[in-house]
Amino acid sequence: MNLPADRPVPKPLRPLDDVLAELLGYARPLREADWPVETVSTFEADGRVLAEEVVSPLQVPPHDNSAMDGYAVCCADVPAPGTELEVSQRIAAGQAPSPLRPGTAARIFTGAPVPEGADAVLMQEHCEALGEGATARVRLLQAPRPGLAIRRAGEDVARGSVVLAAGQRLGPASLGLAASVGRAQLQVARRPRVALFSTGDELVMPGEVPPEQLKAGAIYNSNRFFLRALLLRMGCEVSDLGIVPDQLQATQAALAEAAREHDLILTSGGVSVGEEDHVKPAVQALGELHLWQLAIKPGKPFAYGRVGTSHFVGLPGNPVSGFVTFLMLVRPFLLRLQGVQAVAPKAVALPAHFDWGKGDKRREFLRVWRNAQGGLDLFPNQSSGVLTSAVWGDGLVDNPAGTVIRQGDPVSFVSFAELLS
Repeated sequence: MNLPADRPVPKPLRPLDDVLAELLGYARPLREADWPVETVSTFEADGRVLAEEVVSPLQVPPHDNSAMDGYAVCCADVPAPGTELEVSQRIAAGQAPSPLRPGTAARIFTGAPVPEGADAVLMQEHCEALGEGATARVRLLQAPRPGLAIRRAGEDVARGSVVLAAGQRLGPASLGLAASVGRAQLQVARRPRVALFSTGDELVMPGEVPPEQLKAGAIYNSNRFFLRALLLRMGCEVSDLGIVPDQLQATQAALAEAAREHDLILTSGGVSVGEEDHVKPAVQALGELHLWQLAIKPGKPFAYGRVGTSHFVGLPGNPVSGFVTFLMLVRPFLLRLQGVQAVAPKAVALPAHFDWGKGDKRREFLRVWRNAQGGLDLFPNQSSGVLTSAVWGDGLVDNPAGTVIRQGDPVSFVSFAELLS
């Protein structure tokens, strides 16, 4: 059927990879000159993005030390199991030992420096203590090999090495490593300031109206809750601007207010093509729209633009669509804003324990559960409005456009643990 002459031909939907590449191109990392960094306590740096290289001024460990409780010996003094040696000293962690006298053993504890002259530590379970005090001796039930149970100086960190690179997101292990080289404070990228609001006259906040008194057509605003939580997980400072009525003037006023003091404006709903969808024209009236609509399911009505100096991202109103587009597009965008370069989530190939015979023309993100057999089960209802699927599932199958899945087929799985960390 031919379209009327005055009706515009719809533009083809953009592929996700193309949209993501363009979107990341708009993200100016926070570590650039016009984005000041912050100095924070290493205790408070979890989840922040490092804005400096951390170079170690020392080696870790600082000296050869014992990996366990036992006896430090020279292997040449223990030619065979059953050898008995005098115990010439006792070394605890934090103590400076004397050189090991030839033909003797030193009682040593985990983390204690290995004395000069010793080249192995035999764990105490393989030793038999004989006597105490000045007459103490030890029977060694095994003949040790050189290097046994000794952690060498610098085997973890070499002096002058870069232990943490700029642009990496800090986690608990990173904080411990920073502390191990003496860093009490770290320079990190400033948190993105994000303004969040929802549009829709049908939206009601939980607590305002009890379920039995909801008007026909009204729904509780679930998107506001999970989007705020996702933004906080991404290290953002969030200004919640609430619910904006489905009016063009009100939408423009909310966007103008948000643009004054925020790096990113994130909206939910109102970016489709209905008569009550005012976000797109409001953005175009105040700024510019660079991206609109992409070829994924769920999540087609995604938008990106600028309002003043602020980035704008408009997410679909359907909850699963908003959830998926945040994970696939907003998450990497926010990471790149903070200076992270490696923003792609890690996918693994796992067998499908389901059939998916639809083969949609758009790239699909199916909510699945990794079962005890190592395969993936599919949530039975993949509708974009069924948020239950994102709670039941523990990840997404990234299914290429037009692809039919049969039992046992390998599919690309991305876990929520990967996407939400």
